[in-house]
Amino acid sequence: MSASAAAGTAVRRIEDPPLMMGTGSYTDDVKLPGTLHAAFVRAGVAHGKITSIDTSEAKSAPGVVGVFTGEDLGLRDMPLAENPGPPAPESMGRPILAYDRVRFLGEAIAVVVAETRAQAVDAAELVLVDVDPLPVVVDPLQAAEDSSGNLFEAHGSNVAFEAPAGDEALADAEVVVRGRFVNQRVAAVPMEPGAALAAPDEETGGLTMWVPCQAPHGIKAVVSQALGYEGDEVRVIAPAVGGGFGARISPYPEHVVAGAVAKRLGRPVRYVESRWETMVGMQHGRAQIQDVEIGAKRDGTVTGLKVHVFADCGAYPHDALLMPALTGLMSCGVYSIPKVDFSFTCVVTNTSPIGAYRGAGRPEATALVERAMDMLAQELGMDPADLRRKNFIAPEDFPHSTVTGANYDSGEYRRALDRALHLAGYEDLRAEQRARRERGDAQQLGIGMCSYVEWTGFGAELGTCEIGTDGKVTVRSGTSPHGQGHVTSWTQLVTTELGVAPEDVTIIQSDTKLVARGLGTMGSRSLQVGGSAVLNATREVLAKAKKIAAHELEASEDDIEVVPGKGLGVAGSPGTALTWAQLATLAQSPPEGMEPGLDAENDFETPDATFPFGTHISVVELDVETGNVRLIRHVSVDDAGNLTNPLLVEGQVHGGIAQGAAQALLEEITYDESGNCLTGSLASYMMPSAADLPSYETERTQTPTDRNPLGAKGIGEAGTIGSTPAVQNAVVDALGHLGVTHVDMPAHPERVWRAIQAT
Repeated sequence: MSASAAAGTAVRRIEDPPLMMGTGSYTDDVKLPGTLHAAFVRAGVAHGKITSIDTSEAKSAPGVVGVFTGEDLGLRDMPLAENPGPPAPESMGRPILAYDRVRFLGEAIAVVVAETRAQAVDAAELVLVDVDPLPVVVDPLQAAEDSSGNLFEAHGSNVAFEAPAGDEALADAEVVVRGRFVNQRVAAVPMEPGAALAAPDEETGGLTMWVPCQAPHGIKAVVSQALGYEGDEVRVIAPAVGGGFGARISPYPEHVVAGAVAKRLGRPVRYVESRWETMVGMQHGRAQIQDVEIGAKRDGTVTGLKVHVFADCGAYPHDALLMPALTGLMSCGVYSIPKVDFSFTCVVTNTSPIGAYRGAGRPEATALVERAMDMLAQELGMDPADLRRKNFIAPEDFPHSTVTGANYDSGEYRRALDRALHLAGYEDLRAEQRARRERGDAQQLGIGMCSYVEWTGFGAELGTCEIGTDGKVTVRSGTSPHGQGHVTSWTQLVTTELGVAPEDVTIIQSDTKLVARGLGTMGSRSLQVGGSAVLNATREVLAKAKKIAAHELEASEDDIEVVPGKGLGVAGSPGTALTWAQLATLAQSPPEGMEPGLDAENDFETPDATFPFGTHISVVELDVETGNVRLIRHVSVDDAGNLTNPLLVEGQVHGGIAQGAAQALLEEITYDESGNCLTGSLASYMMPSAADLPSYETERTQTPTDRNPLGAKGIGEAGTIGSTPAVQNAVVDALGHLGVTHVDMPAHPERVWRAIQAT
């Protein structure tokens, strides 16, 4: 932990004890009398026309209460949630339950509802779905060029969106380096599988739903629209959530179906997915093929970057269209690049839909520019660290607007790089690498680096603060956590401002009935947007209380101060302090001209995104005889502005590094030519264990932003963004003396071995 981390307080997570002791409540822990269980009938082929659905045998199976198709429930296409990316074509809508054709393996076609889960699962196997097979396309390049296997006949092609670019970026280059990089498809694999519980609400005539999600109000909006509810007739609660990683932002068809069946039957309905269902039904991430050209002067000055991205959207393009747009926005990275030509083609394929995955488009940008910089350094014979220093945006150039439209707030990129190199012992590592090469060791050393900047924090968020006559503080927040530690952070903000004890603060979130509005938790936005709203509301309450205290104590407002553990008193006279309970009681009938109540509501809207940054250094040992790669060290220096709780930051960085390193070395969702998912279980999808990862060496610098009152930037995605290119670059660096210039991710032994043989 860096010394600068002392600016925040490393408070242990308040919300952890129930989760550690098994007393926390997840969606499947919510028990309601009379609950029915749903199981979905899913497509067994990747593409085909549905000619018939026979539910008769399933309806007569033991315990079955109902079997429903989309037609039975009056459901057609999913309402589209608001998306800041390019618009999806209307002709490429996603059915709630497939009714005319199926477009990916595992797509939901019908639902069986029974008294027990076992009965529902057994009966689902009795539903007979006749499908006439259609041509399958799983390769996005093929999908873009070949119209014989169109997923949507009315659209006429598999291209959902195209963004063209100019052709000027390389005009001034003396050296051009080219490469095609595959940023492979990965799965979120949350510990908790997909689930929902929907129950009729007698009071409102609507529904109450428990859903593990990142944005309860977004789920509420889509379910309400799909099922014809208005206002607050639908209530969505996110209890403890066993992992999100972006895949739980958007509503899923299964959420709507659970609500529709509960509405129809008048009983609670629960569904909990199998791991296979979550692997193929929950949206995947990344899935880009990147054609990259970088131009430079012979002294290493970068003159331009040209990129075309083929973005695989999976079967339905809505959420996926934003990802390459964010990749383009951040394609300059930390470098002063005068010209960028960025274009992309979004195509649909017979695979699971693509959406946000930790970083959502920005890790793909960092990956492409950092690989390109390493390839350029190799071409020019420069040390990759020297090439980066030469092209960094200088500290005095902030705020800085890139040619791709990003408005960077603050940064000291060289400081982070130099600190990371020092911590890693960079010169000693290079010396060890040279010695191993000279000896011809089988175990070669690779040193990779990544200097990154990312886009975090957007939109507005709600925060409220209220002090009751018992002196207790209640805070409401529109954010919805799934492991970030919001209860701890929001409590810290309140206790710091008001001097109350943590046990006197209650945080309410993740419930659309108890919190009026909220965008949710995604994009590393919670502290800087949601936390700022809580801070502003708390400060408004404090200002109200000071007016009352000044009146009661016959003092100037300027002389009233917080007396920790007591309330408010006159500066220098803590014995005069009025308790918060007294102040709240007085506020019920305040002096004339003062607003009653000690409460405040704040909607904080950030004027622009913030741009955290850092440098990661990875060290791998690579066996040139077998292709096996072992990550032996990982050093990171991350800068997220001012820190509220360094311990929470450390946890976010650790988790992010694990996830990013896993993409570089292990994880990949693959399909065969028939659209069968070959890695749809935890037996075939390679997730890392603790044995696959080293202890991390982490530090932080702090470069505040002026875009929120906390001076904070996001940290939730930083570890993932910085680690993946660092590890990939380390793998390629270990093979550089053999003539290898690139190895696609994941760098598993066979792929590395083949790269060696090819040279």
